Order: sequence, then C-alpha cells, then structure tokens
Amino acid sequence: MTAKRIADGVYYTGTIDWDRRTFDELVTLPRGTSYNSYLISGTSATALIDTTEPSRAAELLRTLEEMDADIKYIISQHAEQDHSGTIPELLEIYPEAEVIGTPACIELLQELLRINGNFREVKDGESLSLGDRTLRFIVTPWVHWPDTMVTYLEEDGILFTCDFFGSHIATSDIMETPDDFLREAKRYYAHIMMPFSQMVASNLRKISELEVSMIAPSHGPVISEPGLIMDAYDTWTSGGDGVVIAYTTMHGSTRVMVERLTEKLMELDVSVRPVNVAEHDTGEFLTELVDASVLVVASPTVLTRPHPAIASVLYLVNALRPPLRHVAVMGSYGWGSLIESEVRKLLSNLNVEYLESVLVKGLPVEEDLQRVDELAMKIKGVNGW
Repeated sequence: MTAKRIADGVYYTGTIDWDRRTFDELVTLPRGTSYNSYLISGTSATALIDTTEPSRAAELLRTLEEMDADIKYIISQHAEQDHSGTIPELLEIYPEAEVIGTPACIELLQELLRINGNFREVKDGESLSLGDRTLRFIVTPWVHWPDTMVTYLEEDGILFTCDFFGSHIATSDIMETPDDFLREAKRYYAHIMMPFSQMVASNLRKISELEVSMIAPSHGPVISEPGLIMDAYDTWTSGGDGVVIAYTTMHGSTRVMVERLTEKLMELDVSVRPVNVAEHDTGEFLTELVDASVLVVASPTVLTRPHPAIASVLYLVNALRPPLRHVAVMGSYGWGSLIESEVRKLLSNLNVEYLESVLVKGLPVEEDLQRVDELAMKIKGVNGW
C-alpha cells in the first residue's frame, strides 16, 4: 500500500491482511490484521522500524522502492516472523544496513531466520541519532517475548510499541481509531498479553514516565490518544470481579443449571457472562476472562470426563493464566463422573481456590437447583459484591 505520513519525516509503511482469519492457527481474527512498519528519515540517516509477515514482503519492498528509501538501520523490536520476516529480503537490497535489537532479539533473529548481517545489540535506554531525530530504545521483556523492546522518537513523542498495545484490525484508515477499537484491543490482550500480566504492568509503569503524543503499534491502527489504551491496559492488568460461566450441554441438564445460576447471580447484582464454548468464538470467551475473578466450569460428562469442548478451552485457560481467584465446577452425568478432578488437572497452572462443586445425576430437580442457588450466594460472598 502507499506510505502514509504520520509526522514530519515519519511514515507508515505497513501491509494489511484483509482476509486472514486465524493467527498461529489459534487466535481468531474476525477483522483481519495488519503488519505495521514505520520509516523515519533524519538528516543523516533513515531507519525502518519492524518489517512485515514474509508473505507480504513484496508489498513492503514495493512501498520502500516507491519512497526511494535509503535505509541505514533496521530496528527489530521483536524477532517473531510477522515483524521480522522480511529482514532477509531487506538485507539483500540494503546489505550495509545495521540490524538493531536487544541481545535476545539478535540471537533469535539468527536462529529463526538463519541470516548473517551487521547486527548491533542495544541496551535499555540506549539512543540512536538519525541527525535531527533521536530514537531511544526501551527494553520491555515479556511483552510478549523475552526479546521485546519499544522505540521512542524523542522529538515527536511517538512511541513505537510492536505487539504492546496492538489490535488485530485490518483498516484503510490506519490513522483513525475505530469506535470499537478497545474491544479488539482487549481480545488481542487476552490472547497475547494475559499470560504475562505482571510483566506487562511493570513495563506499563516504565513507559508511563514518557511524554507520549502517539502510539504506533505493529498490529492495528495508530493510536492518537495514548491515554485511551494505556488506561485500558492498567485496568486489564489489575484483574476484575466478574463471573464467567464456561458451559456446553448435551441433553439439556447442564443448561438448566447454568440458566438457574445466571438468573440467581443477576438477582444478586453480580456481573455474569455465560458462554456456550461449543457455539461461540473461543476469542470471545477468552476476552471475557480479562475482567473475571470467578470461572464456573459447567459440563456434561463424556465417558466420566468433561465434554471435549470444555476440555479444549480449559487447556487455553491454563496456558493463558487469566487473573482468576476462584473456580467452581458444575456438571451433569448419567452413570459416573470424574469432572471435578479432571478440571483441577486441566487448570493445574492456576493458583485459585475451588468452591464446592454441584454435580447432578440426570435432570436437576428442585433440591439440585437449591444447591445452585447456594453456589451463587458463595460466589457473591467471595467476590465481595
């Protein structure tokens, strides 16, 4: 696509992937994505910040050719291929260019891309002069790999953040913030940043000392109101107090219990969101967990164990480690069930307290539903509602 000017001598040179619907064969992308790179021209040198997904290499190279760019520095903020994948092609065109990154990033680039070149390792706080422009590198490990850093253009207050503050949105209005931007940014956070929430919070405090006029991430639109996304990240890393019910049903018994629990929690003014994980987008479920402190796992029994749709999402929950404090198990069975013990195994990474389970043989009767009501009261109590 045609480069877009975002400030004097600063251009967006990214590529847009309108039709991509999954990332890493895991993350759903209902609105596609973009792979953002930025060209900064100073009086003595030009730098390119990040590149693009290898399949989009020709598009980026065509844009740089149209700009007649003479790149001296390739800034690699993160070695993952959707940001670094076009570096080999760039080095063929600009063989004298220096590839700049953290020590961990340089090591990963050499291992992932099998490239040789002029590499320069930078330390936290180190600066690079482009003449009338100064780039300051701020190491932000585990946002979301150990190699990551952000780049601060001091004269303009622009913060280039790679995956930090990103969103998977394909849009021609890359300089405009869509009305529903935070929803997509939250979905992105849930998949990419949530496992590292403590490190994200630490790095958020680190960059909050900067005077930032604009945030330029490597996925999604440029953010002209930095406080919008920084405040959101501050909230998301702090955890929430909502209740998410992950359920599916086979013959209706589990659904009866879920509906009763949902209604009771609503009567108690507890924020609750039931999600049928067999029918809904996994990304929607994971996004809801950003604000949750209680997860209720409600499943019918399949050969004594949780339904496969439930087991699948619990595997992701265990990997992404949302800020949960309590887990409750509900379920129905015919002749026997190991749901409770299996859920604990599936969530072994989580440091949570388990509430008393509600397991029902067959269709729930009123006595069973009273136990569901009691669970609702316990949830209200532990959540401090």
